[in-house]
Amino acid sequence: MTDRRRHHDMGGLEDGPVENKEHNSEPWEKRVDAIRSLLSDEKRNLLSVDELRRGIEDLGADAYDRYNYYERWMAAMSNILLQKNVLSVDELGRKMAEVEARQGNKPI
Repeated sequence: MTDRRRHHDMGGLEDGPVENKEHNSEPWEKRVDAIRSLLSDEKRNLLSVDELRRGIEDLGADAYDRYNYYERWMAAMSNILLQKNVLSVDELGRKMAEVEARQGNKPI
C-alpha cells in the first residue's frame, strides 16, 4: 500500500521539540478569528469547522509551508467563500486592493 499521507499530516513523523509558549495575538490575527466566528455563527452559517479544516488541507504543500496559522485560515476562508459564490474573484480583488491602499505598509 502506498503512503497516502497529505502534506499537512505530520502526525508520527520525527521533528524537533514543540515550543510551548504563550502567543500574544496580533490585531490582524484577532480579526481573522472574528471573521471566522461571524462566518460560522447561526445567523450566517457560511462556514463549518470541517470546511475550514478541509480548506486548509487543500492549500497545497507550498502554501501550507509558506503561510502561518492565521494566513492559512484567511486563504481557506477566501477559497470557500469563492466556491460557494458568496464572493466573486472581482469583489475579493477589489476589497484586497482597498485594504492595501488604506493600510499602505502598515500590517493588517
